[in-house]
Amino acid sequence: MNEALSKWARQVAEAELRESIPRRWAHSQGVARRAAEVAGLLGNDAELLTSAAVLHDVGYAPRLALTGFHALDGARFLRDVHAADERLVRLVANHSLALLEADERGLRDVLEAEFPLLDDQRLVDALVYCDMTTTPDGGVTSVDARLAEITARYGSESLVGRFIRRAAPGIVAAVGRVEAALAAQPR
Repeated sequence: MNEALSKWARQVAEAELRESIPRRWAHSQGVARRAAEVAGLLGNDAELLTSAAVLHDVGYAPRLALTGFHALDGARFLRDVHAADERLVRLVANHSLALLEADERGLRDVLEAEFPLLDDQRLVDALVYCDMTTTPDGGVTSVDARLAEITARYGSESLVGRFIRRAAPGIVAAVGRVEAALAAQPR
């Protein structure tokens, strides 16, 4: 486990989010806490998940929001400014079925070309689980409540509302796979 990676990730996320968008920072910290809770499922990749969890929304930082698509903006920042680990950058770029949001924004080809999906479904699912079971304020919630909250916050016919509607089955399936794996762990 590379604890230096998660320490660095937390510092970067805090520097970009804490002052400019404190609620997003609270959410990111909550997602990182969820990642620590599922670490046992990932073995040597636990630290990678925790790092991606705290950084997944860094692209919302106003100074980084160049395209307006936080997954792409955050991944480019991590790649171009910090030369971050490729797997970390690809997780951030593709978190929570971001490819479907990229499609809504006309950026799917760009996201796919710059940041291909990881083949490791465990990591992808784990990050979806952590993000989609954490409230905007960093608390724990159900996936259904989270999806409803996102829809209510953005509106069902907004770009994000359309994305969430399309992504919901995949998000629910990913959360279900992680919950099943957690339930199967020896206690």
